[in-house]
Formats: sequence, structure tokens, C-alpha cells
Amino acid sequence: MRVIKDKVVIDDDWQLVRELDCSKAIPEGKVILPFIDWQASRDELLKRDTEHAVWIDGDIEIETLHDDLQHFSMIALDFPAFKDGRSYSHASILRNRFAYEGELRAIGDVLRDQLFYMQRCGINSFAVREDKDIEDALKGLQDFTVRYQAAADDAMPIYKLR
Repeated sequence: MRVIKDKVVIDDDWQLVRELDCSKAIPEGKVILPFIDWQASRDELLKRDTEHAVWIDGDIEIETLHDDLQHFSMIALDFPAFKDGRSYSHASILRNRFAYEGELRAIGDVLRDQLFYMQRCGINSFAVREDKDIEDALKGLQDFTVRYQAAADDAMPIYKLR
């Protein structure tokens, strides 16, 4: 799978698990698990010699991740529909309040029009919807050159340039 990470299109080896089949073992390797499955299998997963990643949606109380943040090299934020913006808030809280420095990946209904704003909230990795051109989506990160307010991306707002 190809994703945009840190403003570059890369081949990615993470496997997104949308729903874990409880009759099967948790897959080996680099998997992005639903947070609820991480919680249920936390002790077992921490014994593995691998990186850990979870995905959350807007229904998750972001504070429930706080105690485990140091274990996640990536947190994927689900955008189930273009009109659902709760994960923007999650990204901002993770970066600004919890000082999370790992990868924040947007998954789900991720389109070019959103990338610039997702980046402003602290998201640095994007799994663009499969039916869209990832190279075109990459250009969305440069759609605007002026920022009017401060944000998680630390870009200088225009009022400070005067």
C-alpha cells in the first residue's frame, strides 16, 4: 500500500485490521489494530518484539490512550466520512496536550481537500482513499501558503510575520 508520509509518497508495510476475528490469533508483523483489541490483548502484544499501532475513531475518549502512548509508534485516526471531523480534534489533542511525537495517520475517507487541514492539526501521514490519485492528493498539502492562526504544525501565522 502507498501512503503519504512527511510530504512524500512511500510504500508502506503496515497492515490495517478493521475488525479482528476473535477466533484467530492477532496477525504477526506490523499491524494497526482497533484500540479496543489493543486493550483486550495489551499484555500479550507488549511481549512481542514489534512496533505497535492502533486506530481510533471519533467515538473514542482520547484520554483512554494517554497511559499507553509510549507503546505506539503510530496512531491511525479514522475519518469514516468527509463530514465527520472528530479525528481532527483527536489529532490536535494528541500533539498539543499529550505531546505525542509518533506518526499520526489519517485513514478512511481521506481526500485531497482535507490534507492541508489534517496537517495543521498534527497529522503527518495519509492513507488516501484507494479510488483517488495519491500523487494528486500530495499536492493538497501545498494548496495554501498563508496561515491565519497557530496550529499543531508550528507554521508561522501571518500576523506574526508583520
